[in-house]
Amino acid sequence: MTQSVRWIRNFVDGGFAEPGGPGFPAIDPATGAEFARVHEADRELVHRAVTGARAALHNGWADTPVRERTALLRRAADRIEARFEEFVAAEVADTGKPVTQARELDVARAVENFRTFADVIAAAGQESFVTDLPGGAQALNYAVRKPLGVVAVIVPWNLPLLLLTWKVAPALGCGNAVVVKPSDQTPSTATLLAEVLAEAGLPAGAYNVVHGFGGDSAGQYLTEHPGIDGVTFTGSSATGTQVMRTVAPRVRPVSFELGGKNAAIVFEDADLDETLAGLTRSVFANTGQVCLCTERVYVQRSVFDDVAAGLVERARGLRLGDPKAERTTTGPLISPEHRRKVLDYLALAEQSGAKTLTGGGIPELGPELDGGSWLEPTLWTGLTNKDRPVREEIFGPVAALIPFDTEDEAIALANDTEYGLASSVWTRDLRRGHRVAQAMHVGMSWVNTWFLRDLRSPFGGMGLSGIGREGGASSLHFYTEPTNVCVRL
Repeated sequence: MTQSVRWIRNFVDGGFAEPGGPGFPAIDPATGAEFARVHEADRELVHRAVTGARAALHNGWADTPVRERTALLRRAADRIEARFEEFVAAEVADTGKPVTQARELDVARAVENFRTFADVIAAAGQESFVTDLPGGAQALNYAVRKPLGVVAVIVPWNLPLLLLTWKVAPALGCGNAVVVKPSDQTPSTATLLAEVLAEAGLPAGAYNVVHGFGGDSAGQYLTEHPGIDGVTFTGSSATGTQVMRTVAPRVRPVSFELGGKNAAIVFEDADLDETLAGLTRSVFANTGQVCLCTERVYVQRSVFDDVAAGLVERARGLRLGDPKAERTTTGPLISPEHRRKVLDYLALAEQSGAKTLTGGGIPELGPELDGGSWLEPTLWTGLTNKDRPVREEIFGPVAALIPFDTEDEAIALANDTEYGLASSVWTRDLRRGHRVAQAMHVGMSWVNTWFLRDLRSPFGGMGLSGIGREGGASSLHFYTEPTNVCVRL
């Protein structure tokens, strides 16, 4: 290893820790090349992060007035904007996603997350009740909300900056201190955010970053630590289950946004162009690596062939290539390991009788990119709800198209899953749109759109898709503990 290797370091108690040991590689998913080394946190460094976070609370951060905390959130948003292209470059290097997506979604939403939660927290109030007592006396009941404490923030690799700021902004705005464990595959933007928050004036210890893996590494050390007061986690259902087991003996609160096996329902009266545009996004956005992506598309039989043909045409029109090129629409999968998982499902689908309408292979993109984790956008017919590729989350640019005849059948098919994150309904009949959307067993149900969000609204899933909700007041409820005060008047 030469001295020119760039290190991505842990940020603990207000400063970057010096690398110890060989670290692990940061890999560009588009090329397969190493672009940096990541400092893996050991148990002692995680302990320093947690104790530094606790000290920040005790040294006054938890008692900082709301107006000062929300002002800091707004300064953080301003600082991200000032270093916008730096965040874009870091996100593209980590994930391989197209630069246009990193600009228009990931980094733009990071800015919006800080500003929205600053507004929400500044405007938040509490209910109060006047209670009539015997004899004409009264009592006043009101609640005060206090920070939860030291929060472990564990974020995945698919939308690392967006989901990080979605959690960190309300956590800090409510007066908590956080210890962030980003995915080992996407370490850069969490580290860059440490610089921004320090520039914005956040006290030392209120934001910490520890890098590493899950078991027998930073993730396990953090969730096992007795100094953690709560855990917010976005990632796979299997990992969420393990985190829950770890924190259960200490009865720590958790907020989990986990996997999805999301359905779209297309009725025969849907606007075809609008539907095809929406499905192309919901199936293939971020190479299918979004928990909200659609992997099951139920289409009314009378328009099934038209929808299938149109979606195939749009899938073939996606442009895979250099993520830094403005014309690129679709990036690679995150890693060779994840591509192998998706390819295994492609083989399983074929064994289950699927007909591949398009895709199913590894594209040839030239010597600079062929070392990356690329996969063609893929669509199937011929599968049913009994088949594993329709029941299990794949998390790639794939979807099964399945016909239905009646509204009741479509609802039953869409709800036939252990997951419950999101759905979309496509129809010109808004009465039916409302009716079917409300019948979905999911946390979020869209009508004639997808991934359209008001950040004040509740976000989350049910079943294997998670516990709790984030967004607006829902986030405030997780990141604070209420104390009711009763005064006899």
